[in-house]
Amino acid sequence: MAYPKTKKIMNEIVADLTQTHMVVHQHHWYMLGRGFLKLHPYLDGVMEELAEQQDGVAERLIAINGNPISTYEEVLEETNVPDQIGSWDLSIEERFQLIINAYKQLRDDYERGIKISEGEGDDSTNDLLISYHTAIEKRIWMMSAELGQRPGEGE
Repeated sequence: MAYPKTKKIMNEIVADLTQTHMVVHQHHWYMLGRGFLKLHPYLDGVMEELAEQQDGVAERLIAINGNPISTYEEVLEETNVPDQIGSWDLSIEERFQLIINAYKQLRDDYERGIKISEGEGDDSTNDLLISYHTAIEKRIWMMSAELGQRPGEGE
């Protein structure tokens, strides 16, 4: 049960899930404007889902004898999700677009992880990543629809 490439991509996913959670949390805190009362609690659910996926990926990584990254330093070294200093100057639409962009990175991570885990014959990890990929695609669709966009528009 070696799966070296699977372990590597899973740590990249842990990093991007951690960073995406921080991005969502920032926008949850700094959100202002029409839609706040509806969208602020919506982001609570988004953060819960991200935390569940982070825990699931990290625990699966441990189950295959891997070592999930667990410090902010490691997250910053591994993440592909950009961050920025919190600001009150962004509209709700701009905030949601930044969250969608982070989710698209997660989608791409999961797609790579699915291919890698399948190639290494790790069916259980593959199954887990497929289920999370499906959830991420649904969130992309829902948040894109909130902005009047079709999923994949502008890609």
